[in-house]
Amino acid sequence: MPDTQEHIRQVQPRNRKRITAGSVATHAVLSLGALVMVFPLLWQLLTAFKTLAETSRVPPTFLPDDWNGKSFDDVFTGLPFQEMLTNSVINTVGRTLGQLVFCSLAAYAFARMQFRGRNVLFALFLSVLMVPSSLLVLPQYDIIQRFGLLNSAPALFLPGMFSAFGTFMLRQFFLTLPKELEEAARIDGAGPFRIFWSIMLPLIRPALAALAVITAMWSWNDLLWPLVVNTDPEKMPISAGLTSLKGQFETNYPVMMAGSLVASLPMLLVYLFLQRHFVQSVALSGSKS
Repeated sequence: MPDTQEHIRQVQPRNRKRITAGSVATHAVLSLGALVMVFPLLWQLLTAFKTLAETSRVPPTFLPDDWNGKSFDDVFTGLPFQEMLTNSVINTVGRTLGQLVFCSLAAYAFARMQFRGRNVLFALFLSVLMVPSSLLVLPQYDIIQRFGLLNSAPALFLPGMFSAFGTFMLRQFFLTLPKELEEAARIDGAGPFRIFWSIMLPLIRPALAALAVITAMWSWNDLLWPLVVNTDPEKMPISAGLTSLKGQFETNYPVMMAGSLVASLPMLLVYLFLQRHFVQSVALSGSKS
């Protein structure tokens, strides 16, 4: 017995050293990965405070010689920046709310309701994921033109208010919920919409938050569709408006980086606000069989 206790005492420090070394290595790798991810944002911030001559130096300099905030003033004076930010907010909010409403309704129907041809119809929905989004630009443009919505705010978000990916993701979460909840609600006299709204929808809030983050980021960064459907600078979102800062022979990189930095701040705030729900939804989706 004493020999066993002495052996345990000898092994424990070795295990602690191994755990400590493994933790240090893990944190070192994670810190290096975080630095790699943050470096483009840091370079963008530093470039915004440089002059145009500094951005053209070879080899490039990391820190600006003279911290100059004139680029931020040029962004707001050279572009209708406030109108573009407003259009970006309208586009993002419209698409996000539309996908949360329509995708959740469609996902609940495909997951919990029984009707003829359900699997075939759902397969047709999934087939949309195999079609490149660029192929849909022309028919969507023709529809928007026929409704007389060119150069308007609704033209930005109307085609993106439904997503086959969002329907598929929410359907998978609805399938994991126990059927006993619906049966108990039917016994109490609740209808299908009441069951969906009051019982099932609150249980998939992490999935809704994840879909909201994904849709908001995709809508905020969308470039092709706003350039096609709107030609008036005051009707463009900020993602399309920043392209006008790129000249044919020369580009004012400090002004472009300043505008990109200001335009990316709202999405950073949205992600920080919904980060807990987003991570929770990823963890839940990985634990479901």
